[in-house]
Amino acid sequence: MVAHHLWPSVCVPAERSGEDVDIILTRLKGVKAFQRFHPSLLLQICSCAFYEYLEKVFRQGDIGTSWYAVLSGSLDVKVSETANHQDAVTICTLGIGTAFGESILDNTPRHATIVSRETSELLRIEQREFKSLWEKYRQCMAGLLAPPYGAMESGSNNDRESLRCNSSCSEKLQRGGKVMRNAILSRAPHMIRDRKYHLKTYRQCCVGTELVDWLVQQSTCVHTRSHAVGMWQALLEEGVLNHVDQELGFQDKYLFYRFLDDEEEDTPLPSEEEKRESEEELPETILFLAQIGPDALLRMILRKPPGQRTGDDLEIIYDELLHIKALSHLSNTVSLIPPLQHWTHVKLSLLLPVFNQGEEGTSWYIIQKGSVNVVIYGKGVVCTLHEGDDFGKLALVTDSARAASIVLREDNCHFLRVDKEDFNRILRDVEANTVRLKEHEQAVLVLEKSPRASTLGNIKYTVMSGTPEKILDHFLETMRMDTHHADPDDFVLMHCVFMPNSQFCQLLMLCYVFNPVCTYHAVAPPGSEQERLEYAVTSKRRVLNLALRWSAVHTHHLQEEQAALTFLEELYGSVSSDSRILRALKDFVPDLEKVVKLHIDVKSQKVLLREFSNGDERLAQKQPIRNCDEILLKVYCSDHTYTTIRVAVAATGREVTSAVADKLASNDDLLLVHLSSAGEKQMLKPNDVSVFSTLSINGRMFACPRDQLNALTPLPDQEGPSAGSMSSFELMSSKDLAYQMTLYDWELFSCVHEHELLYHTFGRQSFRRTTANLDLFLRRFNQVQLWVVTEVCLCGQLSKRVQLLKKFIKIAAHCREFKNLNSFFAIIMGMSNPAVSRLTQTWEKLPSKFKKFYAEFESMMDPSRNHRAYRLTVTKIEPPIIPFMPLLLKDMTFSHEGNKTFIDNMVNFEKMRMIANTIRAVRHCRSQPFNPEVCQPNKNHAEVRGYVRKLCVIDNQRTLTTLSYRLEPRRT
Repeated sequence: MVAHHLWPSVCVPAERSGEDVDIILTRLKGVKAFQRFHPSLLLQICSCAFYEYLEKVFRQGDIGTSWYAVLSGSLDVKVSETANHQDAVTICTLGIGTAFGESILDNTPRHATIVSRETSELLRIEQREFKSLWEKYRQCMAGLLAPPYGAMESGSNNDRESLRCNSSCSEKLQRGGKVMRNAILSRAPHMIRDRKYHLKTYRQCCVGTELVDWLVQQSTCVHTRSHAVGMWQALLEEGVLNHVDQELGFQDKYLFYRFLDDEEEDTPLPSEEEKRESEEELPETILFLAQIGPDALLRMILRKPPGQRTGDDLEIIYDELLHIKALSHLSNTVSLIPPLQHWTHVKLSLLLPVFNQGEEGTSWYIIQKGSVNVVIYGKGVVCTLHEGDDFGKLALVTDSARAASIVLREDNCHFLRVDKEDFNRILRDVEANTVRLKEHEQAVLVLEKSPRASTLGNIKYTVMSGTPEKILDHFLETMRMDTHHADPDDFVLMHCVFMPNSQFCQLLMLCYVFNPVCTYHAVAPPGSEQERLEYAVTSKRRVLNLALRWSAVHTHHLQEEQAALTFLEELYGSVSSDSRILRALKDFVPDLEKVVKLHIDVKSQKVLLREFSNGDERLAQKQPIRNCDEILLKVYCSDHTYTTIRVAVAATGREVTSAVADKLASNDDLLLVHLSSAGEKQMLKPNDVSVFSTLSINGRMFACPRDQLNALTPLPDQEGPSAGSMSSFELMSSKDLAYQMTLYDWELFSCVHEHELLYHTFGRQSFRRTTANLDLFLRRFNQVQLWVVTEVCLCGQLSKRVQLLKKFIKIAAHCREFKNLNSFFAIIMGMSNPAVSRLTQTWEKLPSKFKKFYAEFESMMDPSRNHRAYRLTVTKIEPPIIPFMPLLLKDMTFSHEGNKTFIDNMVNFEKMRMIANTIRAVRHCRSQPFNPEVCQPNKNHAEVRGYVRKLCVIDNQRTLTTLSYRLEPRRT
């Protein structure tokens, strides 16, 4: 065994310190396959795993003693059908993040020979420890456990695991049915009784509508009536609830259903003890059903013949499809709506492949549950597809044979399927509904017919792509003054990506002055002078309408561009002059005057900020930070002295180093470095914009010559507090703390300009714009998260730590009550940090009531189906809302990276529309003002306010882990 510089030199797990474990944890988090593991699982792996180079060959047929994961390098997997290893054929290659050795679970011989292709580092877990981890975390580890070649064997391990999971789920559903029945008999016994219908008596039945009504009232986990229908459907599929006529779908109608326990005559009523147990288990049961209900509802809908699906059914299918990775880049356009009728649900067994290489392509599949191997003759397994991936589309599009075989890796896989005939019809419909407008034989605008007619009964077209000028022409030509349409708003929001303000202003001014006719329609103005005048007035009004929308969206950003202000002043002058002749333009004059005056007044105001991350300015009411504002920034030298410079908010790294060099009268070439509290150095580039806002919570900015770079060390005050502040805030009301946190978060959130989301997604360097307001808001999320971890890890008394956990759960509950989902998630994520989650003695002492609250809160953080649990929660809340901003940014990044900005030299406006939809979600959250009267603060509100705005935290994970191990050493 060979030690490695990134792995602790202590190789025996029992002798590892907390620091050793932290080093290993950091290394494993860098391997993508481990990133989805639960923190407590990762910590246990860090505690029991060994590190080694591959020094031997693992031969097919040997009995294994350990399980391995690849940390670096690559290995060949060879399989022989004879006993001679020389006949082995390489069927695949294992890279970083893959694993082998699953045969140790049942002591079967190794399925293949493993040969190192290059120097490879492995993580090794011995059989006893691995079996223990597998029993506890098998669902989490399943994807990594099954090797890429597993499906080519008998699949026995996967079969057994699938049976275990199915058995566990079935047992929960059986118990869940009893709990639900007993709870109904306890809380609403009138719901289960004999009922008469059409002269027939149905014994001990419930009504579908009443069951839905009851379930919706029981918990906030049940988001909608359709969500409740899915939860009852899950029980119906298991047979613990049955339709009296044995129909397979649960309906929110006056239909009769009977619990399994009521099928037998004279079934005794639950005892008081059983009722009490059911009352205790009900929240957990509802939470479990809430998680599996949407899948059951989708299965029920997809089993219906396409012609029987209702409009509500199609909306549910559409919503579910958007949570599937293969389709999540598609937006609500004609290209997706037609297929909704044609999706079919398919469930396959491990006994049969989905299809074989060389067969005719007959269907397109998306994996809803499970995983498959893609196998090509002569090459073996070339890749593995998981939930959300799709396959089979290429053969349908090219009308060719299947290029590979698809083999199930596990039993009970679920797929969504569109058959060839429907798929081809969809393609024909999309092409038939597409209009391509050309100039000089080149397409300049692509429109798609909307499935819905406009309010006038005319056909409406949606812009899919085009040149910037033609897209603008189209919106001006089709804009209606009496209604609000999203498409022009999409253009106003997104045009900075493909058309700078200077070009936009120039084109809009030309459109106003010359009253242009839409060139691509080759339509001339009507013949009479009166008609020409009316056309000109209408054109001008459309330009003015768009200009006012544009100025309202860009707000203070326009003050930073002279071209934009000049355009507004010129437009105001032209409209003032024209309105003397054209009365129809008069109503625009006061609005434009107000806009011009506002921007001139605000432009003259300069704001000087103190240091971005520290200081008493946090106690003042937050104001939006603008590009033209200035900042006093401390920049440190290697000897921990510092100089204070005054620079623009949007200053680049080059401008900051130049200012520092001037202040220090230094002739050296200085490097600008962000130094974290853990001593990590990040070199800032000369062209980086607004470098001060990239500082971490306890990070500091250093400037030094290159030869002093290695000598940089963190400042003492970067370490964070050495004692907790529980004594300060334990007497403060949890509701007051949550309220003041919400008030501060709302101030920060209100300052974030919509375009900062764009700059963050596309890269602020290309816009030369700051994202300081967004950075502050994101930093606050990290700060609250680390505040939770810091306070727990600095609390030395067990009973006090239990009180702390209870306090944080209460604060989180109130944050959710105040619709502050940002701090709510930050607190819950802080409690799931490895340094906190590993404190088993503390968690064991936590009352069961609080454990259930925490479990419910954690379920909202479930990332499956693209964070469906969170998204369903948000749809149920009315604004004002403080959203979970990291997820919104992830949505925008996914849309950006998954779609090209330009297609055939035209703007991909469909991509612009998708990103604009996410920005509109932020706009919706702020569409109503936050009401400070929502909570009447106590007398000490100033003290609470000051506390929540000056949270002191430790942001070094290694330090937090060390403190955690001091509180509760590892159990031997």
